[in-house]
Amino acid sequence: MDPNVISKKELLELTGISYGQLYRWKRKNLIPEDWFIRRATFTGQETFFPREQILDRIDKIINMKDDLSLDELADVFSPNLAGTKLTFVELLERNIVSKTSLELFVHQQGESETYTFQQILYAYVLERLLVTGEMSLDEGAGLLKALVSHYPKLEGKPCELIFVRKMGISSFILVSSSTELYFDSGVKVVKRLNLAGCIEELKAKIS
Repeated sequence: MDPNVISKKELLELTGISYGQLYRWKRKNLIPEDWFIRRATFTGQETFFPREQILDRIDKIINMKDDLSLDELADVFSPNLAGTKLTFVELLERNIVSKTSLELFVHQQGESETYTFQQILYAYVLERLLVTGEMSLDEGAGLLKALVSHYPKLEGKPCELIFVRKMGISSFILVSSSTELYFDSGVKVVKRLNLAGCIEELKAKIS
């Protein structure tokens, strides 16, 4: 069994939620359609979910649903904040992104009067990897190129950023959350970052 997924039966038993609740949250867009993964098993077709993402999402829904309506929760979990624009100074003053990360972003992508939510997300992901010391500034430039080139193709879908290194050469991979990936023994997975989680963190900082 793939340790990165969890069956619907196990999910309901582990979280204590009902079948009805699960599918109501799906209809309300609290749980993305792409997280419902149909696979053939010896008993027939079964539904599985990306384990880490679904358990984290259900925990958040349970803890927040007493204070927010389902429609309000759907807005919290939506993949972007349309119309959001912040200046360089606002991003620094609100402690959303550090000066180092923001300057690297501007150096790579050019200066602008204001930055959109998507641009801020790129800078925030850059910050998340730089602050841990797992990624160099040169590698950060490569990360930004990968995000700018490929994230728009996956925007609106749950996806994951995978940072790998082989023989000192780094690469960045963007994949949908339900994708299984296998690497040869020479590849070191430096970091796996769930972008939906980054979006939720960023929205909380901006709001």
